[in-house]
Amino acid sequence: MTVLVTGASTGLGLAAVRALLDAGHDVVLHARSLDRVEDPAVLDRVADAVAADLADLDAVAALADRLAAHGPLEAVVHNAGVMRGPDVRTVNVLAPWVLAARLPRPGRSVVLSSSMHRGGRAEVGAARASSYEDSKLWVTALVLHLAEAQPDVLWHAVDPGWVPTRMGGAGAPDDLEEGHRTQVWLATAPEAEIDPRTGGYWRHHATQDPHPAALDPAFRAAVVERVVDLTGVDLPV
Repeated sequence: MTVLVTGASTGLGLAAVRALLDAGHDVVLHARSLDRVEDPAVLDRVADAVAADLADLDAVAALADRLAAHGPLEAVVHNAGVMRGPDVRTVNVLAPWVLAARLPRPGRSVVLSSSMHRGGRAEVGAARASSYEDSKLWVTALVLHLAEAQPDVLWHAVDPGWVPTRMGGAGAPDDLEEGHRTQVWLATAPEAEIDPRTGGYWRHHATQDPHPAALDPAFRAAVVERVVDLTGVDLPV
């Protein structure tokens, strides 16, 4: 199986890459800059390594076009994310949308959410999704929308826990090793083992109820409309 992992220079993304490689899968590693990859030796093991700044939607589109030239990916793990700053909405929400729209459709798409999405505001407007909490609520809503709109793709959202990565901080209380396992499993496990087949919100191999707004078709539709407006890209369904 060929799997793309975004934001894999360090932390959970790099851990997912290592786990996939150890299990015998072909991996395409994405990082903002390949010089940032914490374990350079892993670059000798991957099928391809690509660099792009996901805060730049033109760079995201170019990345998708480059990857499309290699042929379809079987799974994508949308791991890249930022917690604060002006690029939160672009990296956490818009970049996964543009990649999903421009890449040949994979069999599976796994998107990292966060328990902090429960603190997101169930509102859609010009200034929304600028906080980490809002962005993770939006992307969770998008995943659940797409699970219904694209039934041929297994779409899942994952809360990896509050883990001691560069983003989570050294004092984060959750298990770093457990933080990447669910997304790796969702990307590669036999389909019959995954229940629900699509549209799950997961934490440590178990489904949970997301923020109620993520289950609301009206909120989902409003998020989709806003994301299409911000990117100029609609997702084929």
